Amino acid sequence: MLPSRSSLLTLATVVVLATTGTALMAQPGPWGRSGWDDSSDWGRASPRRAPSLEGRIEVARFRADGASLDPSGPIAVGPMPSEEANSDQRTNATFEAAVESKLLASGYAASASDAKDGPIAEVRVVRSEAAPAEEKRKPLSGEMSMGVSNHGPMFGLGLRYDATKPRRALVSTRLETRIRDRASGAVLWEGRAEIVTREGDDKWDDQAIADKLAKVLFEGFPGKTGEQTVKR
Repeated sequence: MLPSRSSLLTLATVVVLATTGTALMAQPGPWGRSGWDDSSDWGRASPRRAPSLEGRIEVARFRADGASLDPSGPIAVGPMPSEEANSDQRTNATFEAAVESKLLASGYAASASDAKDGPIAEVRVVRSEAAPAEEKRKPLSGEMSMGVSNHGPMFGLGLRYDATKPRRALVSTRLETRIRDRASGAVLWEGRAEIVTREGDDKWDDQAIADKLAKVLFEGFPGKTGEQTVKR
């Protein structure tokens, strides 16, 4: 007696479900074990973080054509008037002292900031957020998968534990300095150095940042005429 059409349909359904269940069981999962569904995210490593800007430094310098820079004479150091400048006087003083230290090391002699003649090095510090802080994430997450085989329904539960703390914001600190002749007002030399650091990083307090930026800014001072750009 030939099987009826309904019997054939039932048999075909069982075969499909059995095949599907076997395929689901055979798919690789985390740590090389069998998993339920290769398209699920549970059990996998956390997504790779984008390359960080942290610690990168950019320097740009410009010496005016025909500018007379005499590193053996007196020079004063003071704040650069600007609305963008940092309002923290203690921070400004730290960066001005770092700039003065490098100028004196190059051969200049210290001069009072209120002197009426001679060059003056005007200093400005600008800070901005380079990248926002990471959002707080759940320490425990997971997904459930379900399948059907010839042995019946199958259930899978995968949990992922992430103990890492969200990173703080990246902060850009830019040190700008221009050496101006007070008699004529002409800008003889100017430069800027910028670094990106992690907010709250003990390694990069104001003093460390000021010393680092002043050092790279005045390397080879006064330099050649024209513009120079350096990335590190």
